Amino acid sequence: MTTAVLPGSFDPVTLGHVDLIRRATRVADLVVVAVGVNAHKTAHFDIDRRTGFIRGALEGMPRVEVARMDGLLVDFCREHDADMVIKGIRDSADVSWEILQASVNREIGGVETVLLPTSPELVHVSSSIVRELASWGMDVSRYVPAGVARAMADNGPEGTHRGAGQEGGSDV
Repeated sequence: MTTAVLPGSFDPVTLGHVDLIRRATRVADLVVVAVGVNAHKTAHFDIDRRTGFIRGALEGMPRVEVARMDGLLVDFCREHDADMVIKGIRDSADVSWEILQASVNREIGGVETVLLPTSPELVHVSSSIVRELASWGMDVSRYVPAGVARAMADNGPEGTHRGAGQEGGSDV
């Protein structure tokens, strides 16, 4: 049985993530979605909420598990007997970064990485874009699963540029 780990912070999970996970099941018998903490990012949603959103979005999808990842990806892969890591790539910047990470993960953990290009219709979707749009009170339902869209709408524009004391305009 081939096991793949698909890691990310998923803050929040997007339809691009869901598409990538669904496509990953074509190359692995089991896909373990590793919801991690990125020390370089401040999470909008805590890890339990992010994990719950992913489980809701993937409900009924066969051969997929969701697990919290506290630590190094190579350790997580070893704990789950994973044969490979699957990463989504949108553009050349993603490729450059993911190749560096793949090299390190192979060197220190012996795990191989498979890069899957994002579906063309979703290439512009990212968690950071979703958070940015939501911070301005925009409807993000076209980019995220329904449960995430509801949660973001229910929270109102928390963390908005207007309310968080940030200067400058939008990146969108």
